[in-house]
Amino acid sequence: MPMNNLGFSLLELLVTVLAASIVLGLGVPSLAATIAKSRQTAEINALFHALYLARKESMRRRQVVSLCPSTDGLTCRPGREWSTGWIMFENADRDEPPERDAGEALVYSHTVANGIHITANRRGFTSRGVRKRATNGTFVVCDPAARIAPKALVVSYTGRPRVARRQRNGAAYACAD
Repeated sequence: MPMNNLGFSLLELLVTVLAASIVLGLGVPSLAATIAKSRQTAEINALFHALYLARKESMRRRQVVSLCPSTDGLTCRPGREWSTGWIMFENADRDEPPERDAGEALVYSHTVANGIHITANRRGFTSRGVRKRATNGTFVVCDPAARIAPKALVVSYTGRPRVARRQRNGAAYACAD
């Protein structure tokens, strides 16, 4: 009775490992770009909703409501780097740029996901209800590894945000170093 060989030869095993490594090599970069795009979209959506909430809260409370970058979720940090997170608070003394003082109610705080870089051309954004202008400006949301193109969240004088891929002059948005 002849014995059947139930194993693989070394050549068959090497070809299988080579094919698997090629498939993984092609698939992993696109997976990383998909994850980066998903994170970017999530943070843009969080900013978008925070700006709408600030507008709504300023009308409901009949007070100035401000957003500012924050590292601890309680106080504003100086600068235009929003990559660690931000807070929204009732800005009773209407200071500009906004600073959260003792007694000013914290409305919302957000921590940014790892792997996303956010900068703005303002230190804070303020919503003043219906009769006065809000702070206009632009957030640029980037992937530090440059796997995807940066997108911007442009805030109008009325406090309404919109997502943009290009500036008014047609140039693409660039990430701050």
